[in-house]
Amino acid sequence: METRLSRLSPEERATVHRLTGELDDPAGKEKDLIFARLGTLMARADSYDPILDIKNEIIEYQYRIYQGVWRDAREMRSSGAFLAMGQRVKCPVLAIHGEYDPHPAEGVRMPLSKALGDFRFLLLERCGHCPWREKHARDGFYAALMSELQL
Repeated sequence: METRLSRLSPEERATVHRLTGELDDPAGKEKDLIFARLGTLMARADSYDPILDIKNEIIEYQYRIYQGVWRDAREMRSSGAFLAMGQRVKCPVLAIHGEYDPHPAEGVRMPLSKALGDFRFLLLERCGHCPWREKHARDGFYAALMSELQL
């Protein structure tokens, strides 16, 4: 979260803190709307040079669903269960990662390379968290995807 916050203006950082406080309030209302506003700010922080006229493909922000999924994911990560599941993966895996993604590339590459038998890693330059939304990486992302799928 530090990386994301460092990429926002002071006003945006204050808004993030306010919104996360509202989400943490058990008596809070309109959590899906608050979550959507927070998502918009995080998308800005996660992007290198986004294509601005791409429609947001998220149909509906559902904070309650997000909370449940990520609570389970955090538990699986901390217990090692997530990486242990990699031993059951029998197909090749290509992780496509943007160099500007706030999640460090080595934090993805290293554990997955140990957990997966047939693993490759592609780092896209001038690219954030969502390569299909990036001006400089979109074509390279789709080319890698099409090549991997042999289409």
